[in-house]
Amino acid sequence: MGKRFDDATAQVGVAIVGAGPAGLVLANLLLDQGIDCVVLERRERAAVESRARAGFLAATAVETLTRNGLGDGLLARGRTHRTCLFRGERGEFTLDYSRAGRREPHTVYPQQELVRDLLTAYLSRGGDLRFGARVTRVTPGLVRLHDGDEVRARYVAGCDGHRGATRAALTARGTRTARWDHGVTWLAVLAAAGPSMAAVGYALHERGFAGHMARTDTVTRYYLQVPRGTDPADWSDDRIWTELSLRMRTAEHGPLRPGAVLERTVVDLRCDVLERPGAGRLWLAGDAAGLISPSAAKGANLAVVQAATLAPALAAALAHGDSKGLDRYAEDCLPRVWRAHEFSHWMSGLLHGPAGHGPEARYGRALQYARLESLRTSRAHQDHFAENYTGV
Repeated sequence: MGKRFDDATAQVGVAIVGAGPAGLVLANLLLDQGIDCVVLERRERAAVESRARAGFLAATAVETLTRNGLGDGLLARGRTHRTCLFRGERGEFTLDYSRAGRREPHTVYPQQELVRDLLTAYLSRGGDLRFGARVTRVTPGLVRLHDGDEVRARYVAGCDGHRGATRAALTARGTRTARWDHGVTWLAVLAAAGPSMAAVGYALHERGFAGHMARTDTVTRYYLQVPRGTDPADWSDDRIWTELSLRMRTAEHGPLRPGAVLERTVVDLRCDVLERPGAGRLWLAGDAAGLISPSAAKGANLAVVQAATLAPALAAALAHGDSKGLDRYAEDCLPRVWRAHEFSHWMSGLLHGPAGHGPEARYGRALQYARLESLRTSRAHQDHFAENYTGV
């Protein structure tokens, strides 16, 4: 079994706050390099392993996971997706993005399954992971928990999301944040229903965007654009399926496969980026370092790649006193992060036209369809889309 750091005088190499994809990839890679670490997760294991989130992995993330021995599950059970479909008032078209740009597909593998794989890999090798460990304060070399316990560490890695204690600790030191609110809200629906389309479907409608994201043979993710402040409890199963059918124009393109709604939550499309994702003995990865809107499915991919960048930097600092990797961490990560944000921002503009029937709304929706027509007809536009859609 892995070493337990219950003694207040003991010091671990890296205390990792958060057991999502970023934290667990980082923990596994540090363990591979002989670095002692402990993962602190506020939720219990059952909640961690069942939390349904993203499911689209880019080729770079898949290669990173498999190269480090963490991809067996996704290679065995993941599904390759090569196309996406767009629907609107002028019909529909399918784009095979695997034949454009870098000619890369997506691997669809539900995030909760990836998390289970990463947990199993870490714990099976004696990794130290404490569930129910809610962090209340982070100071240099010290993580304080809600029950009064403390974990002393040479470095702290913050992978606990954009509302977590590690980000709060970093911004309290003066790190600035760049922010954007798209002014768009989604009702995110997880349905016990097989997919109704081959892969991803994006529907443009004057009532708002609707999205279809295949997950497994029996579960599909849907999105509906709704007003800011919407209460998900106001949306019954019948109302959800009626609105999805309307916006996805099932009268023209065929019915959806309905099923019980397993989960409904509201997501405000907001994003932010810390100008520097760490300093001194505190470094961040994943949503803790920057929150990206879900419109282009980049969050989990950025988390994996950032963790894989941070791991050798921390290992070099701990094993050899070499801080060059940490000094370059922002420089290595931020160009990739901003490229993902730029595409996500563009994608949001494509999917979300203005509401209403006034002249400005008509103008905005006409531009929206002009963008879509360019994507349908221009190979140069398709290459640019494909490179950014699958890139990270």
